Amino acid sequence: MWDVGVTLQPHPEFPPYLLLSDQQRLLSLKHLSFSYNFPLNYMPEELLREVLVRIEASEKDWPMRKTVVACAGVCKSWRCIMKEVVKLPELTGNLTFPIAIKQPGPRESLIRCFIKRNRSTHVYHLFLNLTQALADSGKFLLAAQKFRRATVTDYIISLHGDEMSKGSSKYIGKLRSNFLGTKFVIYDAQPSHAGDKMTKSRSTRLVASKQVLPVVPAGNYPVAHISYELNMLGSRGPRRMHCTMDAVPASAIKRDGVAPLQTEFQHSSAETPSSFSFFRSKSSRMEKFLPVPLNGQKDAHLILKNKSPRWHEQLQCWCLNFHGRVTVASVKNFQLVASAEEGEAGPEHEKVIIQFGKVGKDVFTMDYRYPISAFQAFAICLSSFDTKIACE
Repeated sequence: MWDVGVTLQPHPEFPPYLLLSDQQRLLSLKHLSFSYNFPLNYMPEELLREVLVRIEASEKDWPMRKTVVACAGVCKSWRCIMKEVVKLPELTGNLTFPIAIKQPGPRESLIRCFIKRNRSTHVYHLFLNLTQALADSGKFLLAAQKFRRATVTDYIISLHGDEMSKGSSKYIGKLRSNFLGTKFVIYDAQPSHAGDKMTKSRSTRLVASKQVLPVVPAGNYPVAHISYELNMLGSRGPRRMHCTMDAVPASAIKRDGVAPLQTEFQHSSAETPSSFSFFRSKSSRMEKFLPVPLNGQKDAHLILKNKSPRWHEQLQCWCLNFHGRVTVASVKNFQLVASAEEGEAGPEHEKVIIQFGKVGKDVFTMDYRYPISAFQAFAICLSSFDTKIACE
């Protein structure tokens, strides 16, 4: 009998090797079921759920957590149960399924990641830290590639390191900068909440054309606007950032605050105008570098600003406490906190929501927490890589 907290009678069609209490057999349940041609749909739901709960609880960290993902891929019933069993990153700090990179991080701690830059190909890879080291083997999360246009620069963000096309099913969004590299817009491939409006462009007129692909993955939904202050006086110091999160209300940083939550990736069809927004066109004239209102919400936007550094007399430089997560001084290093635009600042405005810093020639750490997702944090950090002569 399985020691899973429930009393079950042996089923006449159950092979006896499945009625074990060995934890290693539980973890290899999928392999056994296929090896012995055991019908998975015959397993009682109570027993199946208890087994999957144990697997999820025992495999908390990567790479062992891939067992949880494998269980979700067995069949529809297993997948539905695993989606219920696996808690949100907000509650556990775990990134299990791909959609987790679009979901806010934990409230009380930072999810530790790092970015590796390839200067020759202009490709950036985001990894999840697997150990306490600043940069280890890592669990791949996202990739981005820089494409310079005549008047703008785009960073295409993808779930796959080898598919950097807006037409790919792995495309999830982009970061676009102005000519000077001082203003950026983060676009999500799908709306973050009901009522989001897609940025229109000339490409939406191609809906009736027979030359376009019948199925394309995404639209352009602005979710954040980033601006860097011009340094007119040439004063020394870190860059000054101002980040308006169009899709996140300011109240999200409070204890009972709520941020938008995406639960699955959507795939557009040719019947919707949003499907055609990724085609290359002169859309930069239409994509304004201005925040958009929160649709259906009365709350103001969450605004992130630099945490004020202190001047270190002995080192003769500006310093921020990254708690050992940054080892190389760089103008790119930053910590962002919520700005108290209205009223007095509270304890929630002191918490670092995103921090980014250099640890090697082409290696940077990136940590984030609620109410920001890994996708949003990655895009914000990508904006720091551009050379900004006017800001330094």
